[in-house]
Amino acid sequence: MNSLRVRLLVIIGASLVLLWTAVAAWMMVELRGELRTALDDRLAASARMVAGLALQFPTESLSGGAAAKPLLDVVARDGLACEVSLVRGEVSVQKVARTASSPALDDASLGYSTGIYGGKLWRIYVLNQGGLRIATADRIDAREALLKDVALTAAVPFAVALVGTLFALWLGIGGGLAPLERMRHALAQRRPDDDAELPHGPVPRELRPLVDTIAHLLLRVRSTIARERRFTDDAAHELRTPLTAVKTHLQVLRLALARNKDAPEVKEALAHADDGVLRMQRTLEQLLLLARLDGGDEVDPNLCADAADAARQAVAEVEASWRTPGKVTLDPGQAAWCVRVPEVLLVSAMRNLLDNAVRASPEDAGVDLRIVSGSDGQVRFEVLDRGPGLSEEDRAMATRRFWRRSKAAGGSALGLAIVDAIAKRHGGSFSLAPRVEGGLQARLELPAAA
Repeated sequence: MNSLRVRLLVIIGASLVLLWTAVAAWMMVELRGELRTALDDRLAASARMVAGLALQFPTESLSGGAAAKPLLDVVARDGLACEVSLVRGEVSVQKVARTASSPALDDASLGYSTGIYGGKLWRIYVLNQGGLRIATADRIDAREALLKDVALTAAVPFAVALVGTLFALWLGIGGGLAPLERMRHALAQRRPDDDAELPHGPVPRELRPLVDTIAHLLLRVRSTIARERRFTDDAAHELRTPLTAVKTHLQVLRLALARNKDAPEVKEALAHADDGVLRMQRTLEQLLLLARLDGGDEVDPNLCADAADAARQAVAEVEASWRTPGKVTLDPGQAAWCVRVPEVLLVSAMRNLLDNAVRASPEDAGVDLRIVSGSDGQVRFEVLDRGPGLSEEDRAMATRRFWRRSKAAGGSALGLAIVDAIAKRHGGSFSLAPRVEGGLQARLELPAAA
């Protein structure tokens, strides 16, 4: 049960149901007792009423039965069984009259009693007054039916009230949790790079510790991000300066050695040093680019980078870097595509793909770059090399940072990781697939600009 609202409803609702059930059970017990007492009182009142009416007639006329019939007709319409007898002492000597529904009640004791007469269970009240014995009775099953009707009549509004209470409880819990929902919504709408404080507003006292804890956590995260940004900026500044100085010194030394052609080993060492510096510089640039991508800056939906222009720029940079003009064949397609990615990142992604393809291909083999229409309104960049390719396991590992198939492989081992990060950051995709004729096909899909 992951919903706090449902959990509160179950706990409070179950407590209310148990409480209401206990109260209802107690009320039904009390109601049954009160109703039985009222019915008993009705029997006694009916007996006294019959006695009062009967005593208005002389005993001789009652014994003749002439006046009994209209009297008992009135009683019978009241739904009671009634029997009137003449008594001498405590012995009934003559039945004056009784209702058609009345069984023989001769052996019923004075006062209240319960007994079986005529195969039915009856509740009886017997009264001796003025030489008359009046017995009134009603059936127990009729009483129970009345009790059931009363219970059902009381249960319907009780059930409706209970359902209404649970519904009101659901709404009340929702209203009580509204501040928590607003805070959740505010946190969900925050951008990953948003380090601003939580908006101030009325917060219940019970939620104040949670809000303060989240605010403190955001403060620590903000401080951590600021430290990392400062570190990145400082590292970039501190590393670029010595690298530039080393490169300058190497150029000066190369000019000096140009006058002395008898030092080939020095020239070779200088060449290796120059390559190392270039590699360090390239690695630093790649790391800084990855850091910017990890920073999660919001993507501008109005971006529009020309795919063909970016591809030509990437081809020119790679061919200049490898000193292999004509190595890459570019097919920009028939349409003029525009992608929703900053141009500098688009050029960097294609340059990394082409750099890997040139490194993997033989010296006499070319590399193809094609721009075609992708799926779901995206633009696909395909880079095809003629190298040894990668196994399925290697293709799954290729986008990890600093992963190399072998230690002898060159490069910074960050190129494909950067391509994958650019694709994910801008709603695209990146994949590697083997070619039937040998080599590897790299597919980069990016959303086209509207």
